[in-house]
Amino acid sequence: MSSENLTKRIVISGYVIVIVFFVFFLRLWQIQVLEGKQYRQHSYSNRIKVLKIPAPRGIIYDRNGKALVKNGPFYSASLIPGAASEVDTAPLASLLGIDEDELISRLSADVPSFESIKLKEGLSMEEVAFIEARRSDFPGLIIETEVTRHYVYGEIGAHVVGYLGMPGPEKLEVYKNSGIPPDAFTGKWGIEALYDSELTGTPGKKVVEVDALGRQLKLVREEPPVRGEDIRISLDIELQREIEGAFDGKTGAAVALDVESGDILSLVSLPSFDPNLFSRGISASDWRALNENPYFPFLNRALQSQYPPGSVFKLVVAAAALEENILPDGFKVNCRGAIRHGRWTYKCWKRSGHGNVDIHKAIVESCDVFFYEVGRLLGIDKIAEYAERFGLGLPSGIEVVEEKTGFIPTTAWKENTLDQPWYIGETFHASIGQGYVLATPLQQALLVLAVANSGTVQKPSIRMKKEISDVLRRIVLKEETVETLKDGLRGVVNEKKGTAYWSARSNKYVLAGKTGTSQVIRLREEGKKNEEIEERFRDHAWFVSFAPYDDPKIAMSVFVEHGGHGSSAAAPIAKKAMEYYLDTYIEGSEQEGGKIINDKS
Repeated sequence: MSSENLTKRIVISGYVIVIVFFVFFLRLWQIQVLEGKQYRQHSYSNRIKVLKIPAPRGIIYDRNGKALVKNGPFYSASLIPGAASEVDTAPLASLLGIDEDELISRLSADVPSFESIKLKEGLSMEEVAFIEARRSDFPGLIIETEVTRHYVYGEIGAHVVGYLGMPGPEKLEVYKNSGIPPDAFTGKWGIEALYDSELTGTPGKKVVEVDALGRQLKLVREEPPVRGEDIRISLDIELQREIEGAFDGKTGAAVALDVESGDILSLVSLPSFDPNLFSRGISASDWRALNENPYFPFLNRALQSQYPPGSVFKLVVAAAALEENILPDGFKVNCRGAIRHGRWTYKCWKRSGHGNVDIHKAIVESCDVFFYEVGRLLGIDKIAEYAERFGLGLPSGIEVVEEKTGFIPTTAWKENTLDQPWYIGETFHASIGQGYVLATPLQQALLVLAVANSGTVQKPSIRMKKEISDVLRRIVLKEETVETLKDGLRGVVNEKKGTAYWSARSNKYVLAGKTGTSQVIRLREEGKKNEEIEERFRDHAWFVSFAPYDDPKIAMSVFVEHGGHGSSAAAPIAKKAMEYYLDTYIEGSEQEGGKIINDKS
């Protein structure tokens, strides 16, 4: 080879070397200068992991300090950011016990770069141990711990306590700037939803250095979580348990109130549901079973169901008659089992009739004919006026769920809505709590509370307060009116001809109450009794009451759907509940040096 060719080759090689070094230099400059920040972040994220520390949710206590919920661990298998592209999906799916397609779907989900990718949630301790033993085979696989709820009493009081679930769009918007993870469980019902912002704490975080397998090497920084606020509600969970048990599987509702404060001591809606089903994410089969249940377990019957109030409504009609002075001294009605108006016959529940009936006997024995005549004298609009005074057809303001208001008809309503005149027969029906008249179990409880408290009704409250709740309404009634109503209610339970004498009379306390039956179909015209027909066509049963008679502490309403008669279906439940509560109340009162005197004469 000539020296000239050699020189030429050396020069070309030099240029190549310069060019190569120049390319390397440009690439290094690009990596270190132009993209340096990005690669430093990748490097940092490969060794630094931010772990969320879940904030314990506040505990819900009943009025006596019993915990209704407990916090517990909720385990999830997750991948640290950046590990998704390197994972071998088939063996990982087998380890987790999930379908590979589901795993791939989760890995491809749009997750913020700082959030781990949840692969399987709600792991049992056995699953956690199984995964931990094999985790080294899957770089980036970690076990995360969050906080979940255990509802101590299960179905008991579930409509009040509520449950947790994944946040909806409205909650995600609220959580956006709060530091609360978007997949955190949130209150979806009852107290859990109503006081969610107070019960929810502030999550903490732990910054740790990890190796390529996701194993923690060093704690860099830690911010502890802030626990949520505890809530104490007015519910007496043991009373709630007692009442729900007394229903013995029947469908219905009950409301028990503290006469002085308006506190809700019990709020029963049956059938109920187990909120623990929601604690770790409810399964599709459980959700379908609840939604397809023909008895609608999610319906809060105490606040959201509206039924004809039956003979309980006679208290309103009696109060109106006494206040309006339409009953002269010695006023009586001769009940022969029915009255006729034109070609129509309006029957009393007692076919043989009650004979001569004054207002006391009419309340005690629940004579329909007496109230037909009184209703005729009052007229529907005057009846509606007094019904509204007692709060029927109006909201109570309770916030547990969106309550129904019931309905009280008037002549103007029928003319404006149905374009029809009001008929006297419709007044007869309304006078005994049938026809268009509707009320909720809560409204029925507030009605009897008004009688027990001589017209003063405290706003019903579900949260314990240091002071007595605001007054919801004051019904101005003459002293003689109140005494007549109270005496009649006492007679219902304690006089031998009273409709609840055999089912609600107590040997411990003097109870006062009123039975009611809401007709579903016209059984008497078909010649059938309740027990002779399908359950879904049987009458509804009501009983409202308060006790003790001379110093009322508790007022309540009990409703048994398709229960038949208030005396046989609803009254025994109320008796059992009130005796239980008063036994407990008196025992506690005596321990504190208090005393309750009950005159049983």
